[in-house]
Amino acid sequence: MSISAPTSRAQVLGAPGHRHDEILTHEALEFVGRLVDEFGERRLRVLRERKRVASRLASGSPFDFSVATAGIRTDESWQVAPPAPGLTDRRVEITGPPERAMTVNALNSGAQVWMADFEDANSPTWHNIIGGQLNLLDAIERRIDFTTPEGKQYRLGEQLATIAVRPRGWHLTEEHLEFGGRPAPASLVDFGLFFFHCAQRQIDAGHGPYFYLPKLESRDEARLWNDIFVFAQDLLGIPRGTVRATVLIETITAAVAMEEILYELREHSAGLNAGRWDYLFSLIKTFGHRTDFLLPDRAKVTMTAPFMRAYTELLVRTCHKRGAHAIGGMAAHVPSKDADAHQAALAKVRLDKEREAEDGFDGSWVAHPALVPICREVFDGVLGARPHQIERTRSDVEVTAAQLVSVRRTSAPPTTEGIRTNIAVALRYFDAWLRGQGAVALYGLMEDAATAEIARVQIWQWLRHRAVDRSTVLELLEDELAALGAEYPWAAVDDIRGLFERTALAKELPDFFTADAYTRHLVHRSEGQS
Repeated sequence: MSISAPTSRAQVLGAPGHRHDEILTHEALEFVGRLVDEFGERRLRVLRERKRVASRLASGSPFDFSVATAGIRTDESWQVAPPAPGLTDRRVEITGPPERAMTVNALNSGAQVWMADFEDANSPTWHNIIGGQLNLLDAIERRIDFTTPEGKQYRLGEQLATIAVRPRGWHLTEEHLEFGGRPAPASLVDFGLFFFHCAQRQIDAGHGPYFYLPKLESRDEARLWNDIFVFAQDLLGIPRGTVRATVLIETITAAVAMEEILYELREHSAGLNAGRWDYLFSLIKTFGHRTDFLLPDRAKVTMTAPFMRAYTELLVRTCHKRGAHAIGGMAAHVPSKDADAHQAALAKVRLDKEREAEDGFDGSWVAHPALVPICREVFDGVLGARPHQIERTRSDVEVTAAQLVSVRRTSAPPTTEGIRTNIAVALRYFDAWLRGQGAVALYGLMEDAATAEIARVQIWQWLRHRAVDRSTVLELLEDELAALGAEYPWAAVDDIRGLFERTALAKELPDFFTADAYTRHLVHRSEGQS
């Protein structure tokens, strides 16, 4: 298969930047163009199917495991591929955007894996997208060492984390790059540029091109990614099965399709991850119109809630049944200068990781290098010298679809403090995101797009069910906007207010705030063309 086969001519509409030409080569754009030509229409079909399923569930259709795919779940003969080089031991994984300093710190953190995040922890400015690709290329080439103007040095050590890249989700487009006059699917841009430049380099370094796949909602979406992997490997002459991908189970519809997702990706599968913040967001977005799904303040919805326990236990059982890694959720705490607050945060992280390790997870996520040692210590205590505990099949676990959505024991009205916190987090995160920062420390937690999504959909749900008066929300909104403006005089308060009103206060709930904010505020096209 030839990369130079005819494809739609690429138009680079983003402003040129330093060294962008190293990523946006003619050959790389041709490769991305081939992916767009081959899979662009299937992506649109996937998005249409998402809307159909959402409408069906909103109208009261039963939520359950698919009868049509029961044969996949009952067939005991199939397993996913064995762990790939660099992915056998994953007891600690760190996540963060591929910003230059973060790249060095994450690779040096002592974690086994770094998820370089182009999605929820990244604000998708053109500079961030292409700059992130450059940072990954430089890291793999070991030429990312640098010194800041303030004199702080960043140097790669000898033992580095394995890189896994999370591209943006199917719902997003890259408006700065067009093929045939249409914006490219953002997921294919992120995947394609990294794969073209770094796949062989990663293989030569003893690993491979590894990915995290966000926000999948069905087995068909997993099959689409698997077909992309096959196509891309064939196009560059890379053996099939070299790519490995971990799927984040962060939508409620994916929760009842875990085995089918592993099955579709089995030769390219690296397991599943409990993307718990997006999972909560998906649960509220899917069933938020129902009064029996009224969740309390976010801080009160812990992983010990029965419906969240059902979700994580099903994930571990499913993965280990099929020989796959089960990776736990995010520890979002960040170090505090206050000693008591810092110790309290570490205690919460320890309890969370102890629960995951004891439940059978093979590793877990942290958002900050300071949390790597505590996560490692916990998993060392359970795993010992073993790289994982996949042999622990958790055959004692039986989870029904009803248990996954049984939120009644967790249901409670919001508190005024919870309403204010959600508004404050959403506004401050919107401010950071609009300024190009996708991961931001707020009130002791590392917040990203997923947690901001929870904050705004909870406000929407509470208003819909009159659990809070609209006048109360508007009063708190003005208070928090004033506080934000006083703290950050440069904040675009009117833009932030408009974004909150459109995505949290409207009658109909938008699926994602990022799509609205991106097209209105982050798209800055030039007349450039390739």
